[in-house]
Amino acid sequence: SSPLPCSIHLIQVDSVQRWMEDLKLMTDCECMCILQSKPISIEKDEQNELILSLQYSTCDNLQLLLKRAWIVSTELTRIAQKLEKNRWQRVHNMTVRVNCHVRSMINEYSTFTRSSSEEMHQLEKLLVDKCSEFTAFTERCLQTEDEEILRSMKSCVNETLMTVAQYFGQLIELVLTQEAQNLLRQIELSGSLYVTESAISSLFSLAQEGAHLCRIIAKEGGVVALFKICRQDCFRCLYPQTLRTLASICCVEEGMHQLEKVDGIICLTDILTDTSHSEATHAEAAAVIAQITSPHLTFTQHLSSFLENMEEIVTALVKLCQEASSGEVFLLASAALANITFFDTMACEIVLQLNAVKILLAACSDKCVVDTPYSRDQVVTILANISVLDQCASEFIQGNGVQLLMEMLFEKSSSGNPAEAAACERVQQKSAVTLARLSRDPEVADAAIKLRCIPRLIKLCRSPTERNNSDSVLVACLAALRRLAVMSPDGLEDSDFQQLVKPRLVDSFLLCTNMEESFV
Repeated sequence: SSPLPCSIHLIQVDSVQRWMEDLKLMTDCECMCILQSKPISIEKDEQNELILSLQYSTCDNLQLLLKRAWIVSTELTRIAQKLEKNRWQRVHNMTVRVNCHVRSMINEYSTFTRSSSEEMHQLEKLLVDKCSEFTAFTERCLQTEDEEILRSMKSCVNETLMTVAQYFGQLIELVLTQEAQNLLRQIELSGSLYVTESAISSLFSLAQEGAHLCRIIAKEGGVVALFKICRQDCFRCLYPQTLRTLASICCVEEGMHQLEKVDGIICLTDILTDTSHSEATHAEAAAVIAQITSPHLTFTQHLSSFLENMEEIVTALVKLCQEASSGEVFLLASAALANITFFDTMACEIVLQLNAVKILLAACSDKCVVDTPYSRDQVVTILANISVLDQCASEFIQGNGVQLLMEMLFEKSSSGNPAEAAACERVQQKSAVTLARLSRDPEVADAAIKLRCIPRLIKLCRSPTERNNSDSVLVACLAALRRLAVMSPDGLEDSDFQQLVKPRLVDSFLLCTNMEESFV
């Protein structure tokens, strides 16, 4: 299946927006330079009030910490670049900034952390000392102009830079591990719905920061703790949120291993087949299934237990597609089904037996349910995968499926968004693939010819803009055109036959891709 549109993470934002967000931290840093990182002495009672006023949620604190960490790691990279060019004044200025940011980060973290381990204190001290040494080193470099001395000092500065980066990386890893442990402890020990919900919400935010954070959470037992929640009726209202967090963590191999250990597939099957659960719970369980069955994953050890429960899971997903009350629910259920059809023909046969073709074709005519190219992408993926089965053709004819495939050949992005444009390309490509496969059946081929699929396929081959310059769409359209041309050779102009059908496919492909140059 195609990748679902994913949320934008911290680092992947507009550069101006990033600068605006970082400005406060940068000015804080300049203040810290002046104050030499010394806290202002205040009365004890006032200090307590100050600390209380700083008690944002764990999520906000972690965001602040990650932003500060991003600034430090960026500065360290830039120091290495300036050092390479012997820009000593810039190197020293940036070293002072890094020193202040590191101290600020440690101070900020100590205001909201519950308890720091001895290992944490030692690492903090090592890092602060090494940063001070780094600043002193670069200051000495400013005081000499002797090329020979600078050359010998450069290797020492480089070495110190590497050590600072190493200590900094270890500290961030330890901080994030500690935060994950704290949140998981809350989930494990709290009987309070509010505390558990808050901890799961913070864990979800942490998991959104990328694969590395997901590995930490999985390694600390996050998958085990979350499935434990999903097995307790008293937490039923938290199931959607818990399953959404599981879907995020299970994008990494460590998460999959944990899922296998706690019989996660069986738990997900129970949730999907239990009609007393809400649609939101079923949809989020489908999202976990979609994640763990993604064809893009290279690790598939968990799939043995999946195959044992596949029929029940597929039945529940088809039902969810049929009864979906919104586009989002349909997208999650159809994405899971699409991934499952990549497994083997047995999965496709189950989907076909459950009347899925009729259900999916009917859903496509409901604009409230199949409302985006992403949803149509999942639908046509399922149709392309099951079209390898001979008995699929009659289902298509009965459900007016050829008409839908023809419409999908016209899929075009309305927003110009790159992710949406890529989804449109996949819809065009897979509809052409499905058409090529189903046109083995004379009845399907006849319906396609009557619906004027041949002129549309020719247009997609000859006009790069119609297919958004996609080579995969071109190959699929050439294959479909050749299949239909066998059934209706009179439907093509002689020039189309000579250029698009008669030569080897690779020669027709090269001819059509070279047309791009004449269009520019």
